[in-house]
Amino acid sequence: MKARGLLLAMLVLGGCATVEDIEHSHETMDVISGKDPKDYSQCLARELADTRNPVTVERKGSGYRVIVPRKLSSGAAAVVDIEERSGGSAIKVHERLSNLPLRFKDVQKAATECISG
Repeated sequence: MKARGLLLAMLVLGGCATVEDIEHSHETMDVISGKDPKDYSQCLARELADTRNPVTVERKGSGYRVIVPRKLSSGAAAVVDIEERSGGSAIKVHERLSNLPLRFKDVQKAATECISG
């Protein structure tokens, strides 16, 4: 019962954050992968297909920006910036509720799984 109340409070207090707001938040993950940006973004979309509505993949400079939708309402939950670097990609994950320890962990799990997998 306590968990449900906390989840409800997260939803109510979370408000609407734009993609730009999320992008300017502190990264919850900043890693390097041996995969090129296109392969990494495709892997991320596949990994999140079971838990989220389809992600939006946009070309951005020499890489991609993946916008992950929220689970329980409309809007963005996370933005993953994937930039090309020699021999792979630099990946930065920005999440909407980055300072909340009880947020959904599927984005972090998918981002981690795609690093080398």
